[in-house]
Amino acid sequence: MTATTPRALDHPAREEIRLEAVLHALSDPVRLQIVRELADAENALSCSYFDLPVTKSTTTHHFRVLRESGVIQQDYQGTAKMNGLRRADLDALFPGLLDRLLYAATAQQTRLGATTG
Repeated sequence: MTATTPRALDHPAREEIRLEAVLHALSDPVRLQIVRELADAENALSCSYFDLPVTKSTTTHHFRVLRESGVIQQDYQGTAKMNGLRRADLDALFPGLLDRLLYAATAQQTRLGATTG
């Protein structure tokens, strides 16, 4: 058994990621916004990078749901908690799902943005 540091975060192994948990995590608009921004980023992003319309404690909850479902990887770099999309794992388990969801989210934003002017 290996010892974990207090700053190590639990993540499901690839084989433990379940479709139901991924879909639940992505069903919330705030979490979907986080995933969309991570998908567009070239590198991991700190939690403080995101400008979300919720409190800090709610933001923490959203990141935890995404991490525990296997959608994101979180690691500490110094004092910053860095976030990256687990695209390789998600694409291997559910081919095309992430790309289609991101496409649908962009199309929805365009459609709703066009009707709210």
